[in-house]
Amino acid sequence: MAELKTNKPEIRIISPSGVINPDLIDGATERLKSWGFEVSEGRYAREVYGRYAGTELQRAHDLQEALDDDGLTAVLCSRGGYGLAQIIDKINFSSIQHNHKWLIGFSDVTIIHAALSNLNVPSVHGAMAKHLTELPENADSLQFLKLLMEGHHPVYQLPPDVMNREGSVKGKLIGGNLSVLMGLRGTPFDFDYRGAILFLEDVGERAYHIDRMMQNLRLGGVFSIISGLIIGHFTDCKEDSLMHKSIKKIISDVTAGYHFPVCFGLPAGHEKINYPLILGRELSLQVGPAATILDFS
Repeated sequence: MAELKTNKPEIRIISPSGVINPDLIDGATERLKSWGFEVSEGRYAREVYGRYAGTELQRAHDLQEALDDDGLTAVLCSRGGYGLAQIIDKINFSSIQHNHKWLIGFSDVTIIHAALSNLNVPSVHGAMAKHLTELPENADSLQFLKLLMEGHHPVYQLPPDVMNREGSVKGKLIGGNLSVLMGLRGTPFDFDYRGAILFLEDVGERAYHIDRMMQNLRLGGVFSIISGLIIGHFTDCKEDSLMHKSIKKIISDVTAGYHFPVCFGLPAGHEKINYPLILGRELSLQVGPAATILDFS
């Protein structure tokens, strides 16, 4: 007997990068159903192929099928890890340009965000299966994501930071994981930085690696053409006394001499507090002496 369709919005969980503990898919499914969504899975979402959630063909199949399914409200990437660089050029994004759905994820999913942003298709840098499974229902990371998926665009107010640079701008929000972003430099999938507000986060990188990547952006002219910079979590990135400055100071110094506003301390990235961000859509950024406002409305 054919499965009866409901009028509930449907989310597809796929695993386009690293292999995932299937218990986390189960947990994410339970949480999403409690929010009133129907949940389906990609055919290979639980596949194991070394460090990957399936072969390149299997992962590309699930991503393409999800993008092409007009009945879906959203596509949730179960986790990051590594693997999307292997398949991104095999994906046809034409269907999502005409029938928008939210593509949700972060870390390695930065690659998909970049591809969509260049097509002017907004997507969500936000919680994946681990957050959805393990965080309490009242966690900000989940409540903001739920509201966004219900059609409410977030407005965030952050406390000031001594390293902030004040200013008020509007621009398309782009970015994500700094290391993944570096892998896109010089490729057709690199972000279009012109007039954009750039968001950066990372995990487990050494201080001099972070400096090297930030210098790449400087030498490549990125800081000459963006309109703003937002710094999220740099999780498990150990300070290095031999650098003679903190990681925050590395970032501050490499962007000195430019006039765009800089916001430190956005709680987004590889931590439990991971505010969802709408990438590929205009953001109003106001960095002031008393507070920083990020307004997606």
